[in-house]
Amino acid sequence: MSGRDLFCQPRRFGRGAALTLVFASVLVAGAATGALPREPGEGRGSASGAAPAAPAGHSEDVTRAAEEAAASGKSPMEAAERAVSRSGDRWAAVYSEGEYQEFADSLDGRYTGVGLEARSERDGRIEVTKVQSGSPAAAAGIRSGDLLRTVDGRSVDGLPVTEVVSLLRGDGEGEDASAGTTVRLGLERGTRAWTETMHRALLSTDSVTARSLPDGITVIAVAAFTKGVGDSVRTAVRQAPVGAGIVLDLRGNSGGLVTEAVAAASAFLDGGLVATYDVEGAQHALHAEAGGDTARPLVALVDGGTMSAAELLTGALQDRGRAVVVGSRTFGKGSVQMPSRLPDGSVAELTVGHYRTPSGHSVDGRGITPDLEADEGALERAETVLSGLGDASAE
Repeated sequence: MSGRDLFCQPRRFGRGAALTLVFASVLVAGAATGALPREPGEGRGSASGAAPAAPAGHSEDVTRAAEEAAASGKSPMEAAERAVSRSGDRWAAVYSEGEYQEFADSLDGRYTGVGLEARSERDGRIEVTKVQSGSPAAAAGIRSGDLLRTVDGRSVDGLPVTEVVSLLRGDGEGEDASAGTTVRLGLERGTRAWTETMHRALLSTDSVTARSLPDGITVIAVAAFTKGVGDSVRTAVRQAPVGAGIVLDLRGNSGGLVTEAVAAASAFLDGGLVATYDVEGAQHALHAEAGGDTARPLVALVDGGTMSAAELLTGALQDRGRAVVVGSRTFGKGSVQMPSRLPDGSVAELTVGHYRTPSGHSVDGRGITPDLEADEGALERAETVLSGLGDASAE
C-alpha cells in the first residue's frame, strides 16, 4: 500500500479515518445540515440485494451522546468517539472542526506537508516513490527510491503508510496550521545515511499525470479523486494519440470525491450506469455522461492500495466491458458515510449504506478481482494486453 502526505487523517481515528471516503463529496456537502444531498439522476436505477445499511438509530445514538455531554459540560467530541468505538462501525470516524476542514481542503487539492509519496516494502521499510516538484522535499534533494527511516527521530520501519504520512504532515489543525513547522527526516540512499530538516508547506496536488511510452501507449495516472480530476482525465484522453491505447493507472489511489470518479468514468463511457448505492434502505444510481471515448483500447491498473472511489470507477469499467483490469485485488472499501455536526463543531461520520458495481457486485470487504493478476511488472503486462486489444480492434 502506498500514500502521499495529502491524505493523512488524524491518528486517533485509525480504523476508518485513515482512508479517503468513497462518498467524500457527500460528506463535505452534507456537513452543514447532517443530511445527504440528492445525487443527480438518482432513482433511475437500483441494485438488487443491496448490502444492509447501518443499524437504525446508530447515528442518533452518537448524536445523543454528544448532546448529553455538551449539556453536562463535557466534551461532545470525546463522547462521540466513545459511542463510535462501541458501535462496531468499521469506517466510522470523528473529526474536530479543524481536522474536518483540513480533510475538505485536501479534497480541493491542497495539503500541508513536504511533498513526498511513499510505500511500504515487503520488509516494512518505507520507500519514497515520488517527490513533488517545487516541494520542500525536492528542494532538499530527496529522490524517488530513497528510504525514509525516521521522522523527528521516530523510526517508521513497519508503520502503516497512513501513520507515516500523519507524521510528515504534523499535528496542526486546519488548512495551514502546520505550514512553516519543521520536520526532521532520516533517510538512506544506498550506503549513505543522512538527516534533512525542512519546513512543511501548503502545497497543491498534482493528482493526474499523463506520459507516453515508446510504443505510443499513454499512461494516465490518477493519484486521488480531488476536485477537477474528472476534467483532467478527459483532457488527457483527448490529447492521447488517435487510436493509441491507454493505461489508466489507479494503483495506490485511496479514493476521494465520488463525483470526480463518475466524471472520470464519463471519459471512457457513452453514458449509462456507473454504480448503485443504498442509503438507509433507499436505492440510488450514478450515471456517466454521454460522449466518452469508447473505441480506444483501455487497461485499468490496480493494486491493494486502490480504494473506494477508485474501486467504484474500476468496477464500472470492468463490469461494462470497457477495460481489462490488470494487477492485484483492490482494497475493498465500498461503504457510504453520512456526517453529523456535533454541538462543539466537530463532525461524526457513520456508515449508512453501501455501493455496488453495475452488475451488482458488492465491493465492501471484498474488493475487485482483476481480470489478469500481476504484481511485479504490472505495467509491462498492461502494455502486452493493450497490444493484443489493439490487434483485435484492427481486425
